[in-house]
Amino acid sequence: MAAMIEVQDLKKSYKETEAVKGISFEVEEGEIFGFLGPNGAGKSTTINMICTMLKPTSGSIVINGFNANKEKNDVRASIGLIFQENTLDEKLTANENLKLHCRFYNVPKNDRERRIQEVLHIVDLNDVRYKKVETFSGGMQRRLEIARGLLHYPRVLFLDEPTVGLDPQTRAHLWEYILKLKKEQGITMFLTTHYLDEAEISDRIAIMDQGGIIAVDSPEELKRQLGGDIIELSTSDNAQAEAEVQALLGESDEFTINDELIRLQVENSDAFISELIEALSVTITKLNIRKPTLNDVFLAFTGRDIGEATGT
Repeated sequence: MAAMIEVQDLKKSYKETEAVKGISFEVEEGEIFGFLGPNGAGKSTTINMICTMLKPTSGSIVINGFNANKEKNDVRASIGLIFQENTLDEKLTANENLKLHCRFYNVPKNDRERRIQEVLHIVDLNDVRYKKVETFSGGMQRRLEIARGLLHYPRVLFLDEPTVGLDPQTRAHLWEYILKLKKEQGITMFLTTHYLDEAEISDRIAIMDQGGIIAVDSPEELKRQLGGDIIELSTSDNAQAEAEVQALLGESDEFTINDELIRLQVENSDAFISELIEALSVTITKLNIRKPTLNDVFLAFTGRDIGEATGT
């Protein structure tokens, strides 16, 4: 498939601070590409450079065949943006917000009514078209922002932490609309998030931390590369258990202890668990065996839990 976004050796520095450290990646046409990482990893800075809102220190960006440094207007006509913060005018109606966007993007007058009806149908907001946005719920406002971002027929839709501040049920509904949009419209989507369940819907994920990309692949492949099983346990004396587990594992580094939880990564939990129980002289108070998650992938690459890195 053709690359819709091509980024090569992209860097952004603020005086002596290097926020983005020479990253390179491609996004294929029609895919959902996710940026997964904690707050401060460089995700939003990268999106702002790709969308021409922030000038790179160095590197190249090509979107839909246009150079982001030299052909900014063509790039902007090719993309739609859904920001973390609400950017709608809440004193206007949904219809007025959409008409204003049509004017900003020079949508032909003869096409405006048809396009407004189209996008409102996609996000199921036809029945509130003439109501003021200040009367909408948070989820409805997010859906209207998605509708607005689609008015000028963008080739790429950028979603920067689109569900921050929404309750779990509203988040789930919003992702239903986004997946429906991909299926019916074939739009390329670029998503940033620190929610692991949201990252799972991506066709491919770039894991970003401290300004660099440390892995790019599908969620399934990233977890498969980790392999094995994850064992998590707590005991009546974790300090004693830690020493005994370390003795059992030898020099293996697939072992961490954090927040009073001992975490092991083993090839086969069925074969290992009996050895573990036999080796421990203390009582096990909690035991959980599971397959690797994206959080485990992040932990394997960075040495940190994504919740710790994010501050959540």
